[in-house]
Amino acid sequence: MHRPALPAPRPRTTTPARRRSAFRAVALLTALVLAMIPWASSASAHGSVVDPASRNYGCWLRWGNDFQNPAMQQSDPMCWQAWRTDTNAMWNWNGLYREGVGGNHQAAVPNGQLCSAGRTQGGRYTALDTVGAWKTTNIGANFTLRLYDQASHGADYFRVYITRPGFDPATRPLTWNDLQLVKTTGRYAPSQNYLIDVNTSGRSGRAVVYTIWQASHMDQSYYICSDVNFT
Repeated sequence: MHRPALPAPRPRTTTPARRRSAFRAVALLTALVLAMIPWASSASAHGSVVDPASRNYGCWLRWGNDFQNPAMQQSDPMCWQAWRTDTNAMWNWNGLYREGVGGNHQAAVPNGQLCSAGRTQGGRYTALDTVGAWKTTNIGANFTLRLYDQASHGADYFRVYITRPGFDPATRPLTWNDLQLVKTTGRYAPSQNYLIDVNTSGRSGRAVVYTIWQASHMDQSYYICSDVNFT
């Protein structure tokens, strides 16, 4: 008995509604993938002091490609505790800022919380306030501070402080009274690299360089701790 041939399958029609649904699904999947990449938010990031390296930039520089290495606990314990507390503090090393301070920095940032900008960003950077032997950058009495501004915000001003002689950041939390203002600048046009010459005299040993960067694009203030060793 001859069986009739089965009809060929009809081509599937893609309606506008189906196309919109597929587009939404692809967009959602892309967003989920990006959310899983810890450094994705840095694409529209801001900036920090890179020389002498800020605490979290230094941790990212040394361990960003090897942050799960257990050797960090012994060789770089302050970075180790920071990575364990919140890895995003290092992946987002250029996002340590507060908004709407209005120039009243000491009111916005309490003593003992200077390196985390008053536990800004929901406490993401709290580990940077931890007292201990942070890795240092060797500098001379006269040095050039370099700040990298990825988003080219510009600056209304920079203020650079150095901890007073005798202050030991390895044993004491940082307070405003521990700081000496050594440099105040004027405005900087938008750029990605700002160089600030800082002159001191008679300094030796460990210290913290504390930088306030008042960005120009809006009321956005950055508070940055860099551990140094005056040689």
